[in-house]
Amino acid sequence: MSLSDQHVFNYSLIFFLVITPPTIIALRYLTAPYGKHQRPGWGPTIPAPLAWFLMESPTLWLTLLLFPFGKNHSNPTAQILILPYLVHYFHRTVIYPLTLFLKTTRSHRGKNNLDSRAGQKATAFPVSVAAMAFAFNLLNAYLQTRWVSHYADYEGDGRFWWRFASGLVVFVVGMAVNLRSDYALLGLKSRGGGGYKIPRGGCFELVSCPNYFGEILEWLGWALMTWSWAGFVFLMYTCANLVPRAASNHKWYLDKFGEDYPKHRKAVIPFVF
Repeated sequence: MSLSDQHVFNYSLIFFLVITPPTIIALRYLTAPYGKHQRPGWGPTIPAPLAWFLMESPTLWLTLLLFPFGKNHSNPTAQILILPYLVHYFHRTVIYPLTLFLKTTRSHRGKNNLDSRAGQKATAFPVSVAAMAFAFNLLNAYLQTRWVSHYADYEGDGRFWWRFASGLVVFVVGMAVNLRSDYALLGLKSRGGGGYKIPRGGCFELVSCPNYFGEILEWLGWALMTWSWAGFVFLMYTCANLVPRAASNHKWYLDKFGEDYPKHRKAVIPFVF
């Protein structure tokens, strides 16, 4: 018996709910090998900018492909609701990888061959990790797009615009924190001069990973805007992925910088964790 789209949608939600606890446990003990945690043993690698572009791309092309097939595709409310999602992922798929490529290229210029090879190794991204992220984004893009364009009931939701407005405020604040922190980190990398440095300023004075904190805020805002199981499981899985990695990053900073690292900083949630 063939599955209906409703069955596929529901099973996809259940799948995310089921894999969230194992993801938290696995990432508590195994840190994905990219960025400052890059290490051999995970198969072939590709340049990080290319990896980011490829693995995030389903959030754009699949969303734009599926949206016109939803019963709400011509509803201005649905069109407005999907915009924050598309804005975030246009940045993550196109602007961020391009910026990373340009800054990485500039930082390698003028270095000797040994430093250049070391820098290229540090920006390598395992294909296996990129493939898992691609699969996640493929499934998640399906869930978010089908909810917004097809399954959401806008006509019977008298509180939609109140939730949308409050969620959008949270989303915009989170995106601002995320972008400012990401580009502060890229700025430290592009300056070179002795490897990793302690990030300073902004939300870095509160947590080691404000970029992750900002992204969690974004998808909290998205969950409020959509007021759906699709938005909720996305937020849950974002936390399952980013909170353990933030803890690993925090420990890495403490191990590397020792007494020089600010003791009051938390890992990802200001004043809490």
